[in-house]
Amino acid sequence: MSAPSSIRTIGLFAYDDMQILDLAGPLDVFGGANSLAHGAPPYELCVIGLQAGAVRTENGLSVVPARTLADAPPLDTLLIPGGVAARLVLPGDARLLDWLRERAKGTRRIVSVCTGAYVLAAAGLLDGRRVTTHWRFADDLACRYPALRVETDRLFLRDGRFATSGGLTAGMDLALALVEQDLGASVALDVARQMVMYMKRPGNQTQFSMPLAAQVQGSGRMGALVEWLLAHLDENIGVERMAEQVAMSARHFRRVFAETFGMTPARFVEKLRLEQACLRLTQGRAPIGRIAAGVGFNSADAFRRAFRARYGVTPNDYRERFSA
Repeated sequence: MSAPSSIRTIGLFAYDDMQILDLAGPLDVFGGANSLAHGAPPYELCVIGLQAGAVRTENGLSVVPARTLADAPPLDTLLIPGGVAARLVLPGDARLLDWLRERAKGTRRIVSVCTGAYVLAAAGLLDGRRVTTHWRFADDLACRYPALRVETDRLFLRDGRFATSGGLTAGMDLALALVEQDLGASVALDVARQMVMYMKRPGNQTQFSMPLAAQVQGSGRMGALVEWLLAHLDENIGVERMAEQVAMSARHFRRVFAETFGMTPARFVEKLRLEQACLRLTQGRAPIGRIAAGVGFNSADAFRRAFRARYGVTPNDYRERFSA
């Protein structure tokens, strides 16, 4: 890893009743990039509290922030973890919201993990933006802050210089994507390997591996293409349309795509659609036909055949086995 031209300061906000993994997970991803650096580390990591003194997390662990709102340094990136207080307490803290609005003016990226989105929403920073949060709280977030465009089934979303993620380990996926943005795909891949991030999620649901592949395999236009695909899965997507998104001829696109992801565009899109279907099957009770249409299959029968061919079970059996 080559030394960066300047060190980026990452501020991670800490508060009573936060979810510790929302803080520690991204902290370890950025720290992993530091540990792999040759020369100066790319990140300076700074935990910031409302005031001096330790904070107590949801699981009882105490964390001692290095700085407070009053003496926090200029930041490249600010991250707000989730937790019960993010939903119930912090949205009413006028001092914090004023500080966020002021800091947002000069901070390159503003990021939330899980229910940390509530805090950014309360400050008005996410109005009109595409956001996500933990699936359990997505409907409540959308109800409380109707100016937000909440998308439930995404690991993370980036909208301009703002980024939001789903719960818990999704914050690590987002942090890895930010490392890729800053330092390149090869560095992100090294960090992912070090942290063993290719793993099964709880309940044996497969990890959202296609967006992760874009983070560590794709770069530039090809990496951005996967985010575009996620937003248009319910539409008719062919090679020509994908090639247009990355400003390539269809012939050149097929070759570059296969070299980047190791499969044809059609196979990639089908896999992406089926992984999205797995998430939707286990996170609600929507009819199979609606899920099929929502991820881009022409009929429920075609969806069932493709699903069974890939996973060896029917969509209904998968739902019964893996849903909460």
